[in-house]
Amino acid sequence: MSASIRFLMCAPDHYDVDYVINPWMEGNVHKSSRDRAVQQWTGLFHILKENATVDLVQPEKGVPDMVFTANAGLVLDNTVVLSRFFHKERQGEEPFFQKWFEDQGFTVHVLPKDLPFEGAGDALLDREGRWLWAGYGFRSELDSHPYLAKWLDIEVLSLRLMDERFYHLDTCFCPLAEGYLLYYPPAFDAYSNRMIEMRVPEAKRIAVDEADAVNFACNAVNIDRLIVMNKVSEDLKARLGEAGFQIIETPLTEFLKAGGAAKCLTLRTTEPLEPLHQAVATIETRTIQLAGHLLDSGLINRALDLIVEGGGTFQVLNFNLGERRQSTSSADIRVTAPSHDVMENIMAQLIDMGAVAAPEEVCDNPLELVLQDGVAPDDFYVSTIYPTEVRVQCQWVRVQNQRMDGAIVVSPLPTGASASFIAECKLLRDLKKGDKVIVGVEGIRTVRKAEARESRADKEFGFMGSGVSSERRVELVVEQIAWDLRRIRDQGGKVVVVGGPVVIHTGGVEHLSHLIREGYVQALLGGNAIAVHDIEQSMMGTSLGMDMKRGVSVRGGHRHHLKAINTIRRYGSIAQAVEQGGLTSGIFYECVKHHVPFSLAGSIRDDGPLPDTKMNLIEAQEDYARLIEGADLILMLSSMLHSIGVGNMTPAGVKMVCVDINPAVVTKLSDRGSVESIGVVTDVGLFLSMLVQQLGRLTSAYKVVQKV
Repeated sequence: MSASIRFLMCAPDHYDVDYVINPWMEGNVHKSSRDRAVQQWTGLFHILKENATVDLVQPEKGVPDMVFTANAGLVLDNTVVLSRFFHKERQGEEPFFQKWFEDQGFTVHVLPKDLPFEGAGDALLDREGRWLWAGYGFRSELDSHPYLAKWLDIEVLSLRLMDERFYHLDTCFCPLAEGYLLYYPPAFDAYSNRMIEMRVPEAKRIAVDEADAVNFACNAVNIDRLIVMNKVSEDLKARLGEAGFQIIETPLTEFLKAGGAAKCLTLRTTEPLEPLHQAVATIETRTIQLAGHLLDSGLINRALDLIVEGGGTFQVLNFNLGERRQSTSSADIRVTAPSHDVMENIMAQLIDMGAVAAPEEVCDNPLELVLQDGVAPDDFYVSTIYPTEVRVQCQWVRVQNQRMDGAIVVSPLPTGASASFIAECKLLRDLKKGDKVIVGVEGIRTVRKAEARESRADKEFGFMGSGVSSERRVELVVEQIAWDLRRIRDQGGKVVVVGGPVVIHTGGVEHLSHLIREGYVQALLGGNAIAVHDIEQSMMGTSLGMDMKRGVSVRGGHRHHLKAINTIRRYGSIAQAVEQGGLTSGIFYECVKHHVPFSLAGSIRDDGPLPDTKMNLIEAQEDYARLIEGADLILMLSSMLHSIGVGNMTPAGVKMVCVDINPAVVTKLSDRGSVESIGVVTDVGLFLSMLVQQLGRLTSAYKVVQKV
C-alpha cells in the first residue's frame, strides 16, 4: 500500500442517470441498477484502499453525479482549483466540494462565474511532474488554462477534444508512471496530436483502438506500476505488460451508462509540487470587431464556427443589434487559441471575413526587413483579393495594387506628399532587399461592402450572386450578362475574355469574333492552343483535325495545327499575318483588326509555339496583370488553368463569369469568395451563341425605343 497517495471518492448512495448531458446517458435515464452500482463502486473502493489511502466526501441528494469526484476540482500540493461545471445539472455539486476542500485545509481558488472548468476530468498532471495536460472543447473553456498556470505555477499544455463521446480529457487520455501515456489519438485534433508526439517519445506512447476506448480503457487509475480499469483487451493488456505495468480489471458498467469509469470515480488529492514548475500557458487571446448585417448574412455564425473549428474558443463581449431593417450590427469578440500558430491561422481567416483587431490593441503592424531579393520574412502576411487596409502610425492605410498571394510592403513617401506612407502588394519575386514587409495578422482588415438584406436575385437585372448555375438557369444568366456587357461597353468600361481551345472546338469562333467586332471585348487572354486552333480553323476549316462544318475527321488533319503554326512563324507574328493577308478571319484576326490587345501564355505542352506566345512564365504573368488592370468584368471560357491564374491576380470587386462544362472548374472559381462571381455549367459554344442572340435582342429593342 502507498500510504502517501490519497484519493477522494463519494459513495453512490444517490447515484442514478437522471438526465442527459453526454452521449453515454442517452437511452439510459433511470436504467441503472442501484444495487449493481454499489457493488461495482465498492469493488473499486477496496482495490484502491489496498494500494493507497481513500477519503470519502458525504453524498448529497439532488446531485447524482457527485459520485464522479474527479470533477470536484484540480489538486496540486495543498492548492485546489474548484470546478465550474458547464451544465446546470452538476453545478449544485460545487458548494459541497468547496466545503470539503476548505475543511481539509486546502487553499481553494474559484474561477470567474461562467468560465467552465471541470477539474481533474479535464486536467491531468504528467506523472513525472513536468507539466499539466488540460483539455477543452466540450466541458472546459480554453480561457481557464491561464488561471491554472498562474495558481498552480505550472506549464499548461492545451489539448482540444473532438469526439463528443470523449467529452472529458480523462475519458481518452491517461498519463502513466515513468512518462508513459495511454491515449486514444482520434479523440484529438491534429494540432493536439502533434503536441502529444512532441512531448511524449514514441516508445512511451501507448495508443488504444476504438474498441478499448469505448470501454473507457483510458479512464483508468494509475498507482505507480498498477493500473485499475473497467475492461481491457488482451492485446492492450499485453502491451501494457511489456511496459512493466500490472493490470487490475474491475467492472464498472453501471457508471459507463453515465459516461464514467475508474478515473471519473476518483480524485487524486496528493499531487506533490515539483520544484521545476513554472507558470506557463501558451494560449493567446485577442479581441476582434465585426460589423455589417451580421445576423442576416450569417456572418456572426460563420465567424464563431470558424474560431471553434480552428481550435480556439470565443467570448462575445458586446453585440449591438441594428435597430432598423437597413441598420448594420456590430460585435466585439474575444478569441482564445492554444498557441500563437493556431491564433495566426484563425485570425487570418477572420480577417478574410472582414474582422479587424480592436484598434486599441495595435497601433502599427509588425514589420520585418527583406534580407534577400525575392525572399519574404518567414511570417509574412499573405494578401487576398479583398481591398485591404493596414495600421501605420495608428492610422488605417489602404493597400495599393491589391491582389491575391502577395506580400504587403510599407514604404515612406517623399516629404510633402499628402500621406507619409504607402502600402502596396508585391509578388515575392518583386521584393527587394531592405523592403519592410508586414508580418503576422495584427492591424490588418479587409474592406467588405455590407450586404443588403434584400437578395441580389430580387434586383431587376442585378448581377447574380456567387454560385454555380445549372443548365436550367443558363438563359437567365445569359440575359443578365448581356445587360452587363451592353452597359459596360456603353459606359466605356473594360471586359476581358479568358479563353481556352474549347471555344474553337465547340463552334464558338464566330460568336466570340462578333463580340470583339462589336466592341464588347477590350482584352483577350489565353494560351498557345486557342490561337493555334483559331488560326487552323480560319485557314483549313478544321480544329484538331475535325471538319467544323461536317463534324468528321479529315485525313491528315492531325497535322493541320502544325501547318497553321508554321505559317504564322513564316509571317513572324499573328499581326503580320493579318496585315499581309495570310489570316483573313477568326478571333485573332478580329483582335488585330479592332486593336484589341491579347496575351498568350505558353506551357510545356505547347507545339511550336506561335511567335506571339510568351514562354517566359514571369513575362506572361506580368502581361496578364497589365491587361487585367481596370477590368469591370472578366469572362472565363473553358480554360481552367488560365482562369484560375487570372482569378488569383484579380482584386475583389471585378465581376467574373466562369463558363465550363466541367462543374469542378466553375466551383473552383466560385470558391474564391467574391460575391460578384458566378459559375455557369454548360457548353461554351452554346453559351456564346445565346449571348450573341441576347445582345442582338437588346440592340433591336434599343433601336425601337430610339424611333419612338
